[in-house]
Amino acid sequence: MAYLVLARKHRPRTFSEMVGQEHVVQALENALTSQRLHHAYLFTGTRGVGKTTVSRILAKSLNCQGPDGQGGITAAPCGVCQACKDIDSGRFVDYTELDAASNRGVDEVQALLEQAVYKPVQGRFKVFMIDEVHMLTGHAFNAMLKTLEEPPEYLKFVLATTDPQKVPVTVLSRCLQFNLRPMAPETVLEHLTRVLQTEAVPAEPHALRLIARAARGSMRDALSLTDQAIAFGNGELTEGGVRQMLGSVDRGHVFRLIEALAQGDGRTVVETAEGLRRDGLSAASTLEEMTAVLQAMAVLQAVPARAETGDAGDPDAAETARLAAAMPADETQLLYSLCLHGRGELGLAPDEYAALTMVLLRLLAFKPAAVAGAEKKTLNEARAAAPERAQAPRAPVVAAAPAAQAETAPAATSATSATSAAPPGHRLPVREEGRLAAAPPASEAATAAAQVLAMQVRVQPPPGARDVARDSVPPPIQPSEEGDFWHATVTQLVAAEAVTALARELALQSQLVARDVDQWLLRVERESLNQAGSRDKLQAALAALGHEVRLAIEIGSVADSPARRNKQAADARQHAAEEAIRNDPEVQSMMRDWDARIVPGTLRPA
Repeated sequence: MAYLVLARKHRPRTFSEMVGQEHVVQALENALTSQRLHHAYLFTGTRGVGKTTVSRILAKSLNCQGPDGQGGITAAPCGVCQACKDIDSGRFVDYTELDAASNRGVDEVQALLEQAVYKPVQGRFKVFMIDEVHMLTGHAFNAMLKTLEEPPEYLKFVLATTDPQKVPVTVLSRCLQFNLRPMAPETVLEHLTRVLQTEAVPAEPHALRLIARAARGSMRDALSLTDQAIAFGNGELTEGGVRQMLGSVDRGHVFRLIEALAQGDGRTVVETAEGLRRDGLSAASTLEEMTAVLQAMAVLQAVPARAETGDAGDPDAAETARLAAAMPADETQLLYSLCLHGRGELGLAPDEYAALTMVLLRLLAFKPAAVAGAEKKTLNEARAAAPERAQAPRAPVVAAAPAAQAETAPAATSATSATSAAPPGHRLPVREEGRLAAAPPASEAATAAAQVLAMQVRVQPPPGARDVARDSVPPPIQPSEEGDFWHATVTQLVAAEAVTALARELALQSQLVARDVDQWLLRVERESLNQAGSRDKLQAALAALGHEVRLAIEIGSVADSPARRNKQAADARQHAAEEAIRNDPEVQSMMRDWDARIVPGTLRPA
């Protein structure tokens, strides 16, 4: 006997066997029970969600004769009478299925409608099912309009389409329309589990999760992939085998990328992308998996209580919750958008892995400057660790300085560092890769710098933008004894790397409200920072520093935190560096004489 694929073998035979379409099933069952039956039904939805299956069950419900041959219209067809068996096997003379994709002309539709004048031969109703009805020509639609509007009492139309937008409104207005929705991965997973238990096929739960996600809401696709996975795994489904078959990326790579992006660790991002290239894993699949994880992270950030009520069987839930607490909500939204739109860029680049790397590094380019005292690794730091190479200056703004001033005047460059900027009026030496270079003659330096400036930048902030930005800056932090003490303590912990990850973020983002002999009260703004594990780690680090206290945390507005103080100090250094460049006579001369412009965002205190 020939093998029957799972999608056909386990096709639902009754409404009670349908999964994921309860809203359609309930409406049809109620109509059949009360016998308030419409003459034309239109089922819409993507492929593999049950449009043809619902049509056949409806045809059986209308023509079921019951096991004893005395039955009538019913919402639960018996499945054993001749009408039910013939419809299931495709041999019922009064049930006609027309594939409009290959029979789309007016002649085919007229041939079908010619049968409408004859009463049913075996059943109670004639049922005309037209699949992919949107493929019919305009003349074919016009030919069926009159019969569709006023069919004989023994005739029912069932239309199905994956694209209802292409169906004329004159047809839509004559039909009772039901939209069959794509099925949730959880629904697909439950059905696959039951099917494989019936088939006695061993399967790992996470392997079925991968198939459920890959099906994209189509139960037929899920069962077809399961058939393929059984053949690939020689009778069993393992996570590794299914992942290899689908070419999907291990969530471990995705978590590593997201964590590296949260920490600003460019080296890990690049190395992980290169690892995906070596393993031959799909760049598009990587971005798809990242969008799924980021969506779950965004939900947890908006509703932290979901972490406690999530799917207990999901092995990725704990890691997703950890990353949701580690990455700010705005960065999560930005990265989700970048990954979503980055999929369209993969086909435009000559190398999809290079395109993947650029999509990921784009977040680092838009990422806000790291808070001083909690700097994270960047690609600049990775370059600084490599052997020095003699290259052209990296700074977009260069101005020659006398040798006497070159030893004392700080420079503003594109490299990130944490020293103070030069006071206004000082000239800035040319900064090369990791060292100060001897300045060329003033005229040559001015010419070269002006050319670099004119070539690199065409955009300046609009007038008044700088004033608006300054007005939006929060007021300066008012120093207090508790704030000074907490800032010094946290700085010491961070410098010694006594706290990392979430515990470090809790320390940096919190405000010390009160200190008792054995208890300190901290205040944070985000509920995601109030995690028992982070609090315990910070408490242990404080104990190692000599502060044997118990930490209590409350949620509220934070006015003074180490992170805010570090940000304020960094902004002050940034402002001083920008003012030093703008007030430098040499730079002003280049901007005036050569129409040079300062590249926005490239000045950093050196």
